[in-house]
Amino acid sequence: MTALMRSEIGTRMDFSRLRYGQCWEDADVLLSALDVRPGDTCLSIASAGDNTLALLTRDPARVVALDLSPAQLAALELRVAAFRALSHPELLQLMGSRPSADRLALYERCRPLLKPEARDFWDAHPKDVSRGIGRAGKFERYLELFVRRGLPLVHSRARVAGLLAGGSRAERERFYDRKWDTWRWRLVFRLFFSRRMLGQLGRDPVLFSQVHGRVADRLLATARRGIVAGDPAANPYLQWILTGRHLTALPCALRAEHWATIRRNLDRLEWRCESIEEYCQGAEARSIDRFNLSDVFEYMSAAVYRQMLERLAQMGRHGGRLVYWNLLVPRQRPAALADRLRPLDQLAERLHARDRVPFYSALVVEEVL
Repeated sequence: MTALMRSEIGTRMDFSRLRYGQCWEDADVLLSALDVRPGDTCLSIASAGDNTLALLTRDPARVVALDLSPAQLAALELRVAAFRALSHPELLQLMGSRPSADRLALYERCRPLLKPEARDFWDAHPKDVSRGIGRAGKFERYLELFVRRGLPLVHSRARVAGLLAGGSRAERERFYDRKWDTWRWRLVFRLFFSRRMLGQLGRDPVLFSQVHGRVADRLLATARRGIVAGDPAANPYLQWILTGRHLTALPCALRAEHWATIRRNLDRLEWRCESIEEYCQGAEARSIDRFNLSDVFEYMSAAVYRQMLERLAQMGRHGGRLVYWNLLVPRQRPAALADRLRPLDQLAERLHARDRVPFYSALVVEEVL
């Protein structure tokens, strides 16, 4: 959710703080949409690093991660160091997915592998390390505030546990409609996820510069799909939102079955503190196979979005794919690029229907012609 264009919002935001301690796009949906092949070159929005690392599970030749925020790149770099220095259970402890007696000791083992800038960032935030780096972002702290202050006004712990217990699709829909979707739930949700509250405490007001309409109502509409779309027992994102930790499921990059593959492929990953715009200026045409673009177009004007998409299409190799999400701002390939990009709408709709993150209104998948 970062790596904004420096010519627009990037000049009006403070990138010194960590905004996201985790990636909030479903990595399994991303991998299915991108269909990364061995030997591919991937361009990825860094954010907290989880989905960039997930790309390594598909054996690409190269992954380039971009972000304007040194703090976000420090999050990625610490993850890379943890894969090198820690065991898989210890990584989960450092993240906050599992309990730990001393996360600072785990950090000290990773610290020598960090570059000075990343080391200085985490040295200055020992409390964030001790609580788990997956909780360190502004957005995660806001979710924690919602769980501590807002959710108890609406639902008991037993009811939260009932939701997370899952069941069949029919049972999940019935539970949501009859027990979860109360007037108190809608009231508290609209308060916590209003443009003002979310902008000030959870994200940044400037990130809503392209958004029109009531933010909370639109997020509430997507919440039901995200909650009932899949089994909550297999949904690490919903588990973290409602409990502040992973219970019975983990995101792709944190699963034990991917540990060795990611660790083996770390040397194929590089990261840069620059915008997509800056990277595109120096990149060769037809040099990228797969683009993980998060929801980066959400924060660009329509005109700049079209220009950026055109440049990305030029960089993409024939048969390559671009994947991005729409949150609150609808972005879809303009007709002028019909000879360069082909929308894979059926694939996108099928994958979005099983997207486990309850935020996004649409998934866009484009194939380079």
